[in-house]
Amino acid sequence: MLVILPNTCNSSCHTMNNMQQTIYSINGTTNGHCRLKSMNFEIPENSISHETQGLSRNRLVVRRGKPFKVTLKSDSWLWNPCAESLVLEVCLGGLSKRIPVLFYEEQSHPQLYDWKATIYPGNMHPQSVIIHICAPVQSSVALYELLAHIETRRSRKTYVLGTFVLLCNPWLKGDPVYMPLDAHKEEYIKSDYGLVYMGSSLNVSKRPWSFGLYEPGVLEACLKLLEFSPQHLTDKNKDYTLRADPVYLSRVVCAMINCNDDLGILEGKWQGSYKNGVKPTDWSGSADILLRWASSKCRPVRYGQCWVFASVLCTVMRVLGIPSRVVTVFNAAHDGNGNMIIEEFYTRTGEKFGVSKDSIWNFHVWVECWMRRPDLGAGCDGWQVVDPTPQEKSEGIFCCGPCPVAAIQHHWLDARYDIPFVCASVDADVVRLIVHNGLVVGKTVDTECVGKLIYTKSIGSDKPENLKLTYKPDKRGNTSVCGRTLQHQGTMSPNLNVTLKIVGVPKLGEPIHICVTITNQCKNPRVLVGHINAQVKEYDSSPCEAFWDAQTEVQIQPFSVTTLNHTISHFKYQSFLAGDDIVNLAVVLKDMRTKETFLAAEEFSISPPQITIQIEGGNSIQLKKQRTVLVSFTNCLSTALYEAVLTVQGAGLLEGKQVAKIILLQPGEKIEKKVSITATSPGTKLLMATLSHSNNPNIIARWYHKVSVTA
Repeated sequence: MLVILPNTCNSSCHTMNNMQQTIYSINGTTNGHCRLKSMNFEIPENSISHETQGLSRNRLVVRRGKPFKVTLKSDSWLWNPCAESLVLEVCLGGLSKRIPVLFYEEQSHPQLYDWKATIYPGNMHPQSVIIHICAPVQSSVALYELLAHIETRRSRKTYVLGTFVLLCNPWLKGDPVYMPLDAHKEEYIKSDYGLVYMGSSLNVSKRPWSFGLYEPGVLEACLKLLEFSPQHLTDKNKDYTLRADPVYLSRVVCAMINCNDDLGILEGKWQGSYKNGVKPTDWSGSADILLRWASSKCRPVRYGQCWVFASVLCTVMRVLGIPSRVVTVFNAAHDGNGNMIIEEFYTRTGEKFGVSKDSIWNFHVWVECWMRRPDLGAGCDGWQVVDPTPQEKSEGIFCCGPCPVAAIQHHWLDARYDIPFVCASVDADVVRLIVHNGLVVGKTVDTECVGKLIYTKSIGSDKPENLKLTYKPDKRGNTSVCGRTLQHQGTMSPNLNVTLKIVGVPKLGEPIHICVTITNQCKNPRVLVGHINAQVKEYDSSPCEAFWDAQTEVQIQPFSVTTLNHTISHFKYQSFLAGDDIVNLAVVLKDMRTKETFLAAEEFSISPPQITIQIEGGNSIQLKKQRTVLVSFTNCLSTALYEAVLTVQGAGLLEGKQVAKIILLQPGEKIEKKVSITATSPGTKLLMATLSHSNNPNIIARWYHKVSVTA
């Protein structure tokens, strides 16, 4: 911790308390009056010791609670320990802390909660001295200035040594972000590559993401984010002090990822044109976003949606030393009134319409951060939900969390922060209402839809890990959960059950097969008439008008099962759907004798056609060595594509975008583009290719290719 002391940073020669003080800047120049001629932060060695390799090329980056060493050099003895004192001083704004430099024999028992500066046996020589500096385990995350003072009772010579960055330390047991397993630290702190799961619970797609931890300027952008937060601009010293706490840090960073009420990084946009910025689906990494914001005097980058907000947050938290991972909730509820119930409204023909303040996102992406929660107790330690997508305000600002996953699972609704909202996101009930002439004519309750899957990338693998049971109680075999009665999807009556199923995995260019199963469990025959309806929708909103429907009539005998099969041809949907688009499907049936109305609904996504990316010599390339890449797309659709455009881009591999165009791409024909790539930094990089055409304003295919860059 730091205490408020008279700050000598950036001062000139002056007298303090009758002591003559002279200040020198160590910049490699010779000064006849300057005893200290040079200093060395020993960046390569300290970076390896502190697990910070690659975070900065020319700045010392270390972790709290672990010693790092600096070397001071002079033309002769730097100071006389019998007559002078050597004191280091660390400074943050108006805060500073003096650290007496002691020989190892003079040190008391090791303390995790105070700064130390130690000279070990054999580390002091006539023209140099090696000092090991250790910050307290709960020091603030920041850019510090380091000074050295050589003092007597009458004089002080002060040397401005330079700056260093101090981060959280998940390798140290005493740190609130300590993570015991090395494989977890490798994945959740050091990994530069991740996956975002998207689409629908019936057809999950994955999108690689480059976190860009080691791209030049990213560390500085993350520190700048802290400096431009409202908390820092309002009271710098208070903010510096509170930055020791990962709970505080996560709330500050979470709010700064969106720009809704501060100088934050990203502006969100979910509808309309994106011509004044970058379409959210076109981003493939965090570095470009962070560097654009940092170089634009904190103007928000346009545009983001949930997975972009979350992925950038994950980057910043990992850079600051807080273990983090991106998590996708499939069928995530937005509960506007906090009653854990989401109402959806349908017409008698099966069209869903948006009149409710509540909604269900086919997928929603947030971040889990790992930390202890002394403010809540040990039962709330571990993974915490932190959601930067601006939906609702938390204590007056657009952020959400940190919300303990354990508290969500047990419905501890009074725990901080935002437990009721996050609980509803993963475990609300869905009430579907059929409305005609302002009256409800049918109703079903679905307790399984929300939070159907909760995915994150597995450790060391591209396979998903399902976190559902860490968020939700296991409902199998239960009749009620948290006081809410369980009913199964599609059940309108104890005597009739209607279910809706998509057969296979829908792929763009192929027909979509639908199966409706009707089970009559009563002794009377039934005559049912109804509609089945398909609507395109954005992942976070209500559907548009229907692009396909069909009428149906069926007679079903007592205690029997009937199936209805429907097919939506490519010809019927080609003008409406592109790759990764989501479809809302519903069937409404009416019993002509009893006048009962029955509803079953399902949502699914369309898999895009594949783009082929082939790297000459394999997927592992050397730093700064040029390689050739062939990118191609074969039209697998049944119709020709007009003005087809194949676009290739890759941060850290390609300058800008590379484009190939063709006026007419017939079925079975190929478009290709040959590009040369050169990696500018080591790690995992991503090549992204997209295919668009004038028949449809949306991109119909989007493909990613992982490239491993070795030094």
